[in-house]
Amino acid sequence: MTVPADAGIPTVYLVDDEDVLRDALAWLLRSRRLLSEGYASAEAFEAFLDQRRISGPLDLRDPSCLLLDVRMPGMSGLALFDRLIERGLVEALPVIFLTGHADVPTAVAAVKRGAFDFVEKPFSDNALVDRVEQALARSAEVLAHLRTVQAIHRRLAELTDRERDVMRLVVEGRPNKLIADELDISVRTVEVHRARVFEKMEVKSAVELANLLRELPTPPIA
Repeated sequence: MTVPADAGIPTVYLVDDEDVLRDALAWLLRSRRLLSEGYASAEAFEAFLDQRRISGPLDLRDPSCLLLDVRMPGMSGLALFDRLIERGLVEALPVIFLTGHADVPTAVAAVKRGAFDFVEKPFSDNALVDRVEQALARSAEVLAHLRTVQAIHRRLAELTDRERDVMRLVVEGRPNKLIADELDISVRTVEVHRARVFEKMEVKSAVELANLLRELPTPPIA
């Protein structure tokens, strides 16, 4: 898996209270041409999110992932993970836990709750960076999909009520004559609305329109 060229500049966030480990991870990531930012505590990383006003996935401008220690003074890695779940960030900001042997069951439970993976210390450098690159690729895919959905909703908001009625029947595969009969309007009026729907939704056919609407998590025209 690779990050698309137009996805932005990927960033790996390192949250660990050990300065030596953060420095070593930063060096390792630089050797694979990956940018990183280090934070000595969960509180410091949460403050960064607040400062950047990252309250949801679409607030992330570029693909990113988080290498997160399980045990730290103050807020634990698991507590920070819970905060990220509350913000809806764990899909767009994949979390890889760094864990000692004793914390493996805890890390496994976190994976079941949405963490991307866990890596047991001491870890293989190559294996860790491979998982980081996969997490960044996942982040890029999630962000691209969310932005596509956001763009579709913007286009839908431009439709009039009548255009939405016509769109619903077009997507069902109804010909213009049947749409006109159901809505009690002329065929010519259906043709005009249909053309406007295609223009506003930026599609050229009913099939393309139907495929576009399938990107949405819930049908907009039920």
